[in-house]
Amino acid sequence: MKIIPENFIEFLYWIKNETESLWGQDPEAFHFEKWLHGVKWIGMTNNQIDEVEEKYIIKFTPEHREFLKILHTLDRKEKYEYLDDEELIIEENSFFYNWLEDDEEIKRKLTWPFEEVSRDILRETNHPFWLDSWGKRPESKEEKRKLFTDVFQKSPQLIPIKSHRFVVSDITLKHRPILSIWGTDTIVYGWTLRTYLINELKYYLDIWKDVYDEEDQQYYSDLNDEAQKIHDDDYKYHPSKIIPFWQEIILDYNKSWSSFGLQNPPNQYLESLKSSKENRI
Repeated sequence: MKIIPENFIEFLYWIKNETESLWGQDPEAFHFEKWLHGVKWIGMTNNQIDEVEEKYIIKFTPEHREFLKILHTLDRKEKYEYLDDEELIIEENSFFYNWLEDDEEIKRKLTWPFEEVSRDILRETNHPFWLDSWGKRPESKEEKRKLFTDVFQKSPQLIPIKSHRFVVSDITLKHRPILSIWGTDTIVYGWTLRTYLINELKYYLDIWKDVYDEEDQQYYSDLNDEAQKIHDDDYKYHPSKIIPFWQEIILDYNKSWSSFGLQNPPNQYLESLKSSKENRI
C-alpha cells in the first residue's frame, strides 16, 4: 500500500501533516528536539514569492515555488547557546530559510558556493583544487580567483534552502537537484525536491520499519520499502543527469559517484582486475 503521494503538491501537504502531527506530541515519548514541540509550517503567497525574486535577483523553479507556498519555514526558530570568552551568546536559526526575515543570512548564503570553492582553490597546500577543464592553473592567487570567477559565472544559479543545501535553479535543465556544498566536498542530496525532503525530514516521518539483526540479536530501524525505493530510483543512472560546472566537482570526489548512479573508478578498477585474474585461471 502506497502512503507517500506521488503528486508533488499532495506530497507537500503530506509532509506538513506528518511533521506537524508528530511535533504536536510529547517530545520525550517521540524522540524529537524539544524546541519543535507545537511548531507549524508557514507558507508564502505568490506575491511574496515574486517580491523575493525581485529583491534578490533570483528565480525559483516551479517546484520550489510550490514548496514555498505550502512549507517555506517554521513559525519558530531554534535557539543556540554557547560561551565566547565567558560571554553567553544566543543565536537563532530558521529550520528552512525564512525569505521574509533572514535577509542577512540569505545574502551570505547566496555567495556561499562561490566563496567556499574559492577557499579550496586558493588554499596553500601541496595539491590545491583545480580542474583541468578550467585551463592552466595560474600562479598568483589573484589570477586564480579571476579565472575561477569567469568560470563560475557560467554555472547554474543556486538558491539556498537550508544550511548549506542549495537548489539548482535552472529551468532549462531536466533535473534540478539539491546540492549539499561544503567547499569542493559537494554531493547530490536529492535529484528532486521530493526526495530531498524525505532525506532531510526522514526522522520526523512515519517511513520506518523494524529489522531484526540475527548477528546482534536485536531490532534496528531502517527505511521502509516504499521510502527506500523512492531513494534508490532517484539515484539511478541516467545520461540526462547533468549539472553544469558542479558535476565535475562532485565527481572529483570518488565517494560522490553514487550520486549519479555510478560506481567510483577505484571499484571499477578492482573489479576489472578481479575479472582479469579469474579469466587467467
